[in-house]
Amino acid sequence: MSTTNTTQTPGTSANRLSKLWSDMRSPVWIREFLIRHSMVVVLLLIICYFSYRSIRFTTPENLLTILVATAPFALIALGQTLVILTGGIDLSPGSIIAVAAMTSASVAKATDGNIPLVVASALLVGLLFGAINGFMVSRLDIPPFIATLGMLTAGSGIAYAIGNGAPINGLPASFGAIANTRIIGVQIPVIVMIIAIVALAIIMRRTSYGMRIYAVGGNKMASRIAGVSVKRILFSVYAISGLLAGLSGVMLASRVISGPPNLGQGYELDAIAAVVIGGASLFGGRGSVWGTALGLFLIQTLNNGLDLLIVPTYWQDVIKGLLIATAVAVDVWSNKRRA
Repeated sequence: MSTTNTTQTPGTSANRLSKLWSDMRSPVWIREFLIRHSMVVVLLLIICYFSYRSIRFTTPENLLTILVATAPFALIALGQTLVILTGGIDLSPGSIIAVAAMTSASVAKATDGNIPLVVASALLVGLLFGAINGFMVSRLDIPPFIATLGMLTAGSGIAYAIGNGAPINGLPASFGAIANTRIIGVQIPVIVMIIAIVALAIIMRRTSYGMRIYAVGGNKMASRIAGVSVKRILFSVYAISGLLAGLSGVMLASRVISGPPNLGQGYELDAIAAVVIGGASLFGGRGSVWGTALGLFLIQTLNNGLDLLIVPTYWQDVIKGLLIATAVAVDVWSNKRRA
């Protein structure tokens, strides 16, 4: 009776290590590694540069400032990630933030700061606007760009209408507790951001819902043949995007204890930038929550460092624009290589 000898020869592991080391030294491997992790390399270089130029950059207080500034953008960028993974785009989060902020401020003023009701009103507004976007895209087959552009314009007008063209001020102090309360030294928006990133990352990697989102973005026709309800997936991602934008709106309004009708203006562009810089493909089907988180921290770290160095805002916009263009160019180039 013969037995199979599964014992490895002594030199097998050494040979594998030698081959791995040889591959790592090759120019092709180094180039592919740098392309695959280009944004990580850029982020590390940015951190090193600002640490060298400003001693304030690496202080714990400044690091917490970066996290607090990132939190509201993180929520809308996470929603934008789901939308872009399906091959769509959502231009309305900035206006949804404004409407949610104005609504929550109105409720806070009317109820003398009933926090559960204030937060619920913002979430409901965000969900409603997101559901309308999802209905137009999934049921009426309106292109996402057009549908969400219309919501961007309408939402902006509604935000101003709620306050009769003026901000809502004179809010109770309890309204500010939503964003300014600290737990173990960390503000609530930062905790919400961390929970949202981890939860959504798990959902996208470990659940059938996440796999269906990737499938729809990769090939809608093949997804339908496989039994995936494409319309439901599309409706859900826009609804979730609106819900997260509503939550971001109440947190931003709470931070300033006011309801500005122009709050969130242009935020959707930074969210899209974070998703694209994080490696998501605008063609759909490729990207990750962790990549979006990396893009977020890269943008906010860059903003913070440039502010410390007193770089004019217009030059900051130029730098961010170049980053976005570079990220899209790398995405298009990598798609062509795979094809």
